[in-house]
Order: sequence, then C-alpha cells, then structure tokens
Amino acid sequence: MLPTVAWQDNVVVMVDQRKLPGQEVYVRCKTAKEVARAISTMVIRGAPAIGVAAAMGIAVGMRRSQATGTRQFAVEFNQTCDLMAGTRPTAVNLFWAIARMKHVFGAAALAGSSVDDLKAQLEREAHAIHDEDVAACRAIGHHGATVVPERARILTHCNAGALATAGYGTALGVIRAAAAQGRVAAVFADETRPFLQGARLTAWELVREGIPTTVIADSMAGPLMRQGGLDFVVVGADRIAANGDVANKIGTYTVAMMAKAHGVPFYVAAPLSTIDRATPDGSGIPIEQRSAREITHLGPKQVVPDGAAVWNPAFDVTPHELVVGIITEVGIASPPYAASLAALFDAADSAVARPVTSGSKG
Repeated sequence: MLPTVAWQDNVVVMVDQRKLPGQEVYVRCKTAKEVARAISTMVIRGAPAIGVAAAMGIAVGMRRSQATGTRQFAVEFNQTCDLMAGTRPTAVNLFWAIARMKHVFGAAALAGSSVDDLKAQLEREAHAIHDEDVAACRAIGHHGATVVPERARILTHCNAGALATAGYGTALGVIRAAAAQGRVAAVFADETRPFLQGARLTAWELVREGIPTTVIADSMAGPLMRQGGLDFVVVGADRIAANGDVANKIGTYTVAMMAKAHGVPFYVAAPLSTIDRATPDGSGIPIEQRSAREITHLGPKQVVPDGAAVWNPAFDVTPHELVVGIITEVGIASPPYAASLAALFDAADSAVARPVTSGSKG
C-alpha cells in the first residue's frame, strides 16, 4: 500500500498528491511550518491523513525545539498546535489529533517529565495515531464489505482511499475488502471537480490494484443511476455531526439526492475520529472556501473569463436522512444516528476498557 505519510529519519515524508497520477513525488517536511504548509496546499488531503500529518508535524516541530525548560517548551508546543489548527477548518480529524497530542503533553508535563521525555512521548503518540488509522481503515473495510451486494457496480465520489488516510482507505477500504471477496463487478469514480480527486487519485489507486474502474464526470452519475447501472454508493467524510449529517467533498450531497431518488443505497465510511459529537447537526460544520483559481484554471490555462465571480466551497453537507448507514471500525450505524453513533462510541470505549485474560481469543 502506498505510504501516504510516514516518519523517516525524523522527517515527515508524504506523497505530493497534487502531482498524481503523472508523477510520484515525495515531499520531505523537516519542520512544523513545512507540514502545515503541505496540509494547507493539499500536498496531503483527506481527513484521516490530515490528522496523522498534523500529529507528526507537531512531533517533528517539537523535536527541533531548543527550549531547555518545560515552561518555554510548553509555549512552543501550544504555538505549534495553533499553527496546525489553522490549516483547514472542516476536517475534524485534524482537531481530534491535535487534542490527542495536547492530552499526552498535559499528562506528561503534569507527571514532571523532562523536555527530552516530552519530545519522545509526542513522537510515540504520533506513531500511534498513524498505526491506529491503518488498523481502523482495515476494520472499516471488513464491516463495509458485509453490506456490498454480490457483483456490485459501485460509485464513489472524491478520494477516500489510501491517499486520504494513513493507508488502505475508508470508502476505498470497503471497496478493496469487497473486491477481495469477489463482490465487485465495477467501480465508477466521479471526477470530483474542481480538484479532480476522483479522476486523479481514486482511479489511480484502483487501477494499480486491478479493480475495474471507470471515470465519469460528476454530472453523469444521475443518468447512470437512471439506467440501472449502479447498485451501491460509498463515500468518505471529513466531519460527521452527532445526528449523522455528513460533510464531504463538494458534490456528495448531489450524489446522495440522486441515489435516494433512484433507490440506490448510499453509505458513508469513516473512522470514529471523524464523528464530531460536539456538533449536533450539519449546520454547525464550518465549510472551507477554497481559492477561485481552482475553478478559473486547469493547470496553467485559464478557462474562466476575467470578471466572472467564483464560489468554491470545498465541502457540502449531506443530511442524515439520505444516508443508509455509516460504516466505522467498530460496526455500522443505522438511523436514528444520534442513538446508533453513541452506541458505537460506547462499544469502542468498552473494548478499550475490557481486560484481556489468558483465555481471550481477541
């Protein structure tokens, strides 16, 4: 599996997703500022991957701190966390990962850890966040494959694959797991305008694995459904509200509406870290506004006349009523989501708290 983001020789290394599929180029970030810039400019994107990158960015930034005392080190740590928090507003995994790093730092500082110990613990936590994400994605794939029909023709929007996570993927994790079981006849990937994550990234991942893939323009999904050409839709998410409203790449809402109209089941695949229990519904999810240039230009070529206004939200919100199920690493939530998502968190907490005995089979 492509290493989307990795820690190598105390440097954060990530594949530059802006260059794919034409070039496989890796960016080496030696400082927290370089990691933050990579997140902001979409060298790396996808909510889980952003969270992992932010945690590693904090760790690599603090590793290079010259502070000799814990007080100055704490000031620098908080500044670094603020730097990461300012990169992209919608992906809740970013803030979840920062909160985890803050929790580890706070507990270690309270215990009287030295600066060197604090650095080591932050690095260990960043590695843990990375490894847990890979495991979560594989579990999402396992659960999701159970609801994929036999010989399914699947539509996905944007890229929720290995490139959007630490590895394996959420929506593409479901597709990968189902394909391994022989359940996938074909995958249709929306181009996902204006940044073309579906055409550039999703198709690239699936073709590399030999999964039959057809790229379609975003406006083609409706006619394809009307012709009976799709059996299943699965997408990822950047933030899920407590009631099941889903923020995902712009165009997801349109896909969900069309799926509802044509009786095609619409699923969302995301780890629990993407679920924002502090936000009651989708109206409270901040929507990032991107540069007009993403609309006005295709590469260096301008395709929109000067003087035309541009509206370029990166995400939209799909109401929970349009979602058949939310696939997580601990199971699949069904409506009503306020109750079922809370139950999944309870199950995850119980699993962590449950002691392992010698007779346990895991």
